[in-house]
Amino acid sequence: MKRNLLLTLRFVGTRYHGFQVQKNARSVCAVFQDGVEQVMGARLDVKGCSRTDAGVHAAMYCLSMEVEKPIPCDKLVLALNRYLPEDVAVTHCREVDFDFHARYSSTGKEYVYKLLNSRVRDPFSTDLVYRWGYPLEVEMLHRQARDLVGRHDFAAFQAAGSDVADTVRTIHSFGVERQGDLVLFTVRGDGFLYKMVRIMVGTLMNIGAGRLPQGCLPRILESRSRQQAGKTAPACGLYLNRVFYDLPGWDALDPLE
Repeated sequence: MKRNLLLTLRFVGTRYHGFQVQKNARSVCAVFQDGVEQVMGARLDVKGCSRTDAGVHAAMYCLSMEVEKPIPCDKLVLALNRYLPEDVAVTHCREVDFDFHARYSSTGKEYVYKLLNSRVRDPFSTDLVYRWGYPLEVEMLHRQARDLVGRHDFAAFQAAGSDVADTVRTIHSFGVERQGDLVLFTVRGDGFLYKMVRIMVGTLMNIGAGRLPQGCLPRILESRSRQQAGKTAPACGLYLNRVFYDLPGWDALDPLE
């Protein structure tokens, strides 16, 4: 009997060129499909919740796929993990309606950017955070980030190479906090443009370093010009942290359960 399954993954993106399949590069989707083929005996079509850039990580990445084998969800998690590399793991699986799509059924996503605010590198965080040696006034950056909350045209925060016509998005929350030397930029919204989170973080970093003036974000939004915003923050610090769906109990889900 055919079923539609929603699975959550965690992965370290350092060795991958994003989630989506690439012709001449290693991708998370390809190694996941390799595992599915070992368990199911067929290479199944997978619908991911979003594209990810090379080097970006995920604490919760969601995908949906239709399967015919009657393997219980809890057993399928264990079976798939037997064949996945150490930097990719399935953490949860549940059955959903056939009209569910991991991308189009999503009501929003939350990203976290991790920045090591230190002049000294930490070998244990290599490729997992981005190190920034300039002092950062986190409370000031938190106040600045509020200017990005709401429904705006984020064309100025979209990287070149995207063919998206509608650049209006809603940011529900954007916070900046310090945990020791680690500075976390946490942003939740209904959708994001190409490299939008990394450009927003890079712009805030430039404000923190005095390269852009405080209070400049409304003007940058109004300009719709990519040249007015800051540089794109490196991929190694970005994590897809949560994906939101209108499903019973989903908001309380711990992806490690």
